[in-house]
Amino acid sequence: QARLAESGGGLVQPGGSLRLSCVASGFIFSRLDMSWYRQAPGKERELVASISSVGGAANYAHSVQGRATISRDNAGNTVYLEMKSLEPADTAVYYCKAKSSMASYWGQGTQVTVSS
Repeated sequence: QARLAESGGGLVQPGGSLRLSCVASGFIFSRLDMSWYRQAPGKERELVASISSVGGAANYAHSVQGRATISRDNAGNTVYLEMKSLEPADTAVYYCKAKSSMASYWGQGTQVTVSS
């Protein structure tokens, strides 16, 4: 059964950093395009970063450019999102998304709260 499991969220002070992980199971992970999205209260879900299955090309939302790094470990079936210089505006539920040639899959999300 295909499943995505995010972890690494929590309470972080402004200016701090964190690393989110998303472990995929039930997939041929190396064939998946992987992305991180986030959804803040009262707002639409938005793309944060993506990384391609072939070549590992990464793209970032303007709002996190220079502060976020997406990476993948195909041997460990895991995609990561590292963020630094966190701001209260980064507070949201962060979701992992996997896209194959046939379908897209979502994780259950992990809460990130940036507050002093």
